[in-house]
Amino acid sequence: MPTETFEFQVEARQLLQLMIHSVYSDKDVFLRELVSNASDALDKLRLAKLRDDSLDADVSDLHIELEIDKDARTLTVRDNGVGMSYDEVGQLIGTIAHSGTAEFLRELREAQDGAGAEGLIGQFGVGFYSGFMVADEVTLLTRRAGERQGTRWTSRGEGTYTLETADAPQGTSVTLHLKPADPDNRLNDYTSVWTVKEIVKRYSDFITWPIRLVGETGDGDGAAGPETLNSMKALWARSRDEVSEEEYHELYKHIGHDWREPLETIQLNAEGTFEYQALLFVPSHAPHDLFNQNFKRGVQLYVKRVFIMDDCEALLPPYLRFVKGVVDAQDLSLNVSREILQQDRHIAMMQRRLTKKTLSSLKAMRANDAERYATFWREFGAVLKEGLITDPDNRDALLAVASFTTTHEDGATVTLGQYLERMPEGQDAIWFVTGESRESIDNSPHMEAFRERGIEVLLLTDPVDEVWVDAVGEYEGKPLRSIAKGEIDLGAREEDRSEGEREQQAEEYAGLLGWMRERLDEEVKEVRLSTRLTVSPACLVADANDLTPALENMYRAMGQEVPRARRILELNPDHALVKGLNEAYGEREDRSELTDTAELLYSLAVLAEGGRPKDPARFVRLMADRLERTL
Repeated sequence: MPTETFEFQVEARQLLQLMIHSVYSDKDVFLRELVSNASDALDKLRLAKLRDDSLDADVSDLHIELEIDKDARTLTVRDNGVGMSYDEVGQLIGTIAHSGTAEFLRELREAQDGAGAEGLIGQFGVGFYSGFMVADEVTLLTRRAGERQGTRWTSRGEGTYTLETADAPQGTSVTLHLKPADPDNRLNDYTSVWTVKEIVKRYSDFITWPIRLVGETGDGDGAAGPETLNSMKALWARSRDEVSEEEYHELYKHIGHDWREPLETIQLNAEGTFEYQALLFVPSHAPHDLFNQNFKRGVQLYVKRVFIMDDCEALLPPYLRFVKGVVDAQDLSLNVSREILQQDRHIAMMQRRLTKKTLSSLKAMRANDAERYATFWREFGAVLKEGLITDPDNRDALLAVASFTTTHEDGATVTLGQYLERMPEGQDAIWFVTGESRESIDNSPHMEAFRERGIEVLLLTDPVDEVWVDAVGEYEGKPLRSIAKGEIDLGAREEDRSEGEREQQAEEYAGLLGWMRERLDEEVKEVRLSTRLTVSPACLVADANDLTPALENMYRAMGQEVPRARRILELNPDHALVKGLNEAYGEREDRSELTDTAELLYSLAVLAEGGRPKDPARFVRLMADRLERTL
């Protein structure tokens, strides 16, 4: 097949230009990424051979080779792993088939420091392109295991690449034609054996395959080789005091494709009838696609140090999908599949244990390091709360970990236990309010009576909050109650009206309330006087067992048809507008003109909770007409 020239996909071309022309504080990460890709290729070949012994592939000495040619100024990273076919090279190297590419490019452009910028490389699985940070030209030679024909790919990173068939050994080699050396910075010369050794030791010492330096280097600071550069020790199989935090962090960056250090490292060594080791990491930053349906979740699964699969979803529940790490089991089949894992009782047992260990570690973090925990909750709190709905067995542990913003004056987040500790005597419920933002909640008319009386309210602004509060229902015998649902009885105070005065007021407003109920019949199912309003003229509340508007919209967005619930309009009898409307109602026999006022009052209540009037144009006309009359 003749040599063919292709253009890069637009996103790939943009990425190449960023890498070629941007200034990075540390270009060494390119070698980490290429070695990591080679390690993945070896993992895939060993697993493929275990599952299909007839595969024509040599797995007798799987390894990674690094070869330096100082005279030609080349550095080659070579593996004898699974390799790629001609079509795969075009698909995987010529394009970036990743839904987060645009987001990645934006983050890369906006990264304020060099370390942050180059660290983003691994996060999006585009490590191969990092070679262009140090090379004027990159040549890839590969042959897929089991095939006879190889493929050569070449590019200078200037918008095009060439593809041709070629003779090649099994596996993949990436040859970097390095840019001219900087005479003032020998440490940045990647033809230096010392430099290459140092980078491998720093980033890739834990790789389970041997990384060998081979060939005559020609610079006098290395032998003819081969020399194995990494220890190949599985960090998860070693005790905590044998491993440095730096080694743990580099393993996390390798498997988590993240440039930041993890927030928490969790180690578990289970012995007995079913043995396994686990090394889990809680990231310090939520990925941008955490809530996407196609988000890859789960940890890496090994069996007796043999890599089985990435993103093993069966080992942790979905609400812990942000956790990264490695689980190495001793008694699973090497030929296990994702389908089998879903039914395996050992896997179910491991999931329970890993979940409890993770939650207990988060609880300890909250107790011992408030600042780190605040970072965790800010990044992953909304995900963790999903477990309150889906995992009733661990609900108590989740509630012990969960934190909430409240109206308390110190502004600190609290657990439900802390909320109960400072509840005043006589308060019989844990009060909460849901909304799209803190600002909308602070301005909600439902808050008025609670704010006036100094009653603490949980402020819930995540979409999942609309669901979990109903699923949980109560905590330590105290019901969770929305301040926007049902009738509110906050207890009597000296300055409040007496029972007799309230009954008299109810009689005074009975006619108006009944008349408004008839006029607004399509929108509300009841109109009543409010005990929760002190400033606003009106508000809308749901019946105790009704769905909130936000929850209705959520179900509809998921394709579920739910009937629209009519709500309750509450009026503030102490507001001048409501008083005036009641007086006009009592004085006039022809109340047709008051219908517009009733409609406006209802629309104001809709707007106050962040909603939209049913007919915005009509609302504007009515409001303009009413304002005109006041001039």
